[in-house]
Amino acid sequence: MFAWLTRLPLAVTLIGLGGIAMLVPAAHATAIGEARTAEIFFFYSGLNLLLALFIGIALAGRKPGDGNESHLLGLLVLFVAQPFLFAMPFYQAIGNTTFLNAYAEMVSDLTTTGATMFDNPTRLSAPLHSWRAIVGWLGGLIILVGAIAVMAPMALGGFELRRRPPVDEVIARGFVQITDKANLSHRVRMHAVRLFPAYTALTLLLWALLLVAGDLPHVAMAHAMSTLSTSGISPTGGLAGSGAGGLGELLVAPFLIVAISSLILTRDATSDHPTDRLKALRADPEIRLGLALVTLLPLFLFLRHFWGAYEIEGVDMSLIDGIGALWGSLFTVLSFLTTTGWESAAWADSQGWSGLQTPGLILIGLALIGGGVATTAGGAKLLRVVALYKHGARELGRLVHPHSVAGAGGDARHMRRRGAYMAWLFLMLMALSLSLGMLGFALTGASFDDSLVLSVASLTTTGPLAGLAGAQPISYGALSDGSFTEGRPYYWCCVYIFCRSSAARDNKGNKRWLLINKTCKTLF
Repeated sequence: MFAWLTRLPLAVTLIGLGGIAMLVPAAHATAIGEARTAEIFFFYSGLNLLLALFIGIALAGRKPGDGNESHLLGLLVLFVAQPFLFAMPFYQAIGNTTFLNAYAEMVSDLTTTGATMFDNPTRLSAPLHSWRAIVGWLGGLIILVGAIAVMAPMALGGFELRRRPPVDEVIARGFVQITDKANLSHRVRMHAVRLFPAYTALTLLLWALLLVAGDLPHVAMAHAMSTLSTSGISPTGGLAGSGAGGLGELLVAPFLIVAISSLILTRDATSDHPTDRLKALRADPEIRLGLALVTLLPLFLFLRHFWGAYEIEGVDMSLIDGIGALWGSLFTVLSFLTTTGWESAAWADSQGWSGLQTPGLILIGLALIGGGVATTAGGAKLLRVVALYKHGARELGRLVHPHSVAGAGGDARHMRRRGAYMAWLFLMLMALSLSLGMLGFALTGASFDDSLVLSVASLTTTGPLAGLAGAQPISYGALSDGSFTEGRPYYWCCVYIFCRSSAARDNKGNKRWLLINKTCKTLF
């Protein structure tokens, strides 16, 4: 029976896993007396399990494709189709929202973005907040497993900076004799078995610590899941509104470091000895750059706050206020660097203490840098920044010593050359995506600042960025109510130019283009 389950397609396993996960908010609703919510989640849990069973029977005996393109397409389908199943009980349980809002909420949670359509946390019941946190936690686990099982063998997602392509000498020595390789389902299950215990144990440990600190059980669980998945989902609108208070921030901060480097959760391939693993963590460039940013940026913000308060007459600068401002900067920087997006309670105090505005551009820059490769954090990844820095340092060194030869081995040379080239290509694609995102938001009538913040929040999966980076907080729930009339002329202008140019290039006089061209003329 177990061998048959291991041969099931990955989609069947994920649908069944989602059905089992729905039992948690159902049990939570039953415990607090919300019979309707419990009935809905129990019902949809059974439907998901039946759907997984029927699809598994239909696909039994069929050999799944094992091409690289099918793997990436599978991940794309997962993050597009799976939220439909997650949104159905969520939509039914709320009862006073649209299905589009429920679907957008589940997409945001599954991708660990944490951008909520419901600005008032009290609008959702405790089981619904638990369901949001569970979906974000599952999304973080899927991202971890998918990065190692799918991206790593294809040398994508940042792994291309660590791995050198094989040379002809290595291929000629017989290192290509392997004729049978593990398929996607086997790799996913193998890495899931290795990652799930550590991922779950850290979540339960943080849950227990937050409970001791004074959080309610469901709030502590939601914050623990959101910390490990870097989704930033909170039933109280953030850590500042929880019962744990500042002690909760102290407990959460060490667990955010997991999103800086994948070596913290995964094993080092070179050795399992604790001493060797500690040396590998110390030498990891992502950890070193992440700790440097977490140390230097809060110090810069603290000095900026200090001088701002020093220049204001009548401001009492006590030691407690200074420590609070420093901690607020440190926790907020660490949170946005890992794309979690939680604001420290002392962050607002430090702004009032200094009399300065929130440095939104710094938060945007931190989110764009992001966390480590093969982690739940979004952004461009720290390793790509390291590769570009080393390439720039090498080029400056060659200006001074043109005939110098750089050392540190072949891996370092690969990162400075091909790795930096791939990192630069990724940054250009990210900049292009950011421009297209800003254009899309601008077409709906959003201002330049709001378009920038919303685009960065979407690309880096840092949903809470919208409430802190801009001059005024941006509400995701109000985006659907924004006036489209302001962006409509620009939109139709782009459509008109595209269709006219396409019709002009159509030498055969395609009727489809002529019809679209006529429609555009009518609209204008």
